[in-house]
Amino acid sequence: MSVTQEHDARHSAGSRRRPRQQAARPRTVRFDLTEAEFAELEQAAGRAGLAKGAYAAEAALSAARGTVVEPDTLSREALGELIRASGLVRRIGVLLNQAVARLNATGQRPAELVPCAQACLRRVERLDAAAEQIRKTLR
Repeated sequence: MSVTQEHDARHSAGSRRRPRQQAARPRTVRFDLTEAEFAELEQAAGRAGLAKGAYAAEAALSAARGTVVEPDTLSREALGELIRASGLVRRIGVLLNQAVARLNATGQRPAELVPCAQACLRRVERLDAAAEQIRKTLR
């Protein structure tokens, strides 16, 4: 996976927006942080799998309501694994398609056909394991 693809996968799995509300959110809250406080916020948001603003908003509203919101880190980790595995399956699938196309065109099995098929099977098994992990979490 290229650096850009890894960044995209991490970005997709690692930050998200809060769910959209029916009503608009016309109010803004602004506050200043020291570098150390900002780093703490950034790390906590990353662990929760949220963008910094979404994390700060959820934390502030949770405190205002007197509720505690635990980030569902296991589900977020599983989602990250699914995204990563999905990318791997797509990449190996392209290679497998190319090898099969060569087989169809020449009638001879390319040397990379079996290794590609085996790699694809390993990736699919990993994807199945991640899906099972999520299934168990949601029960």
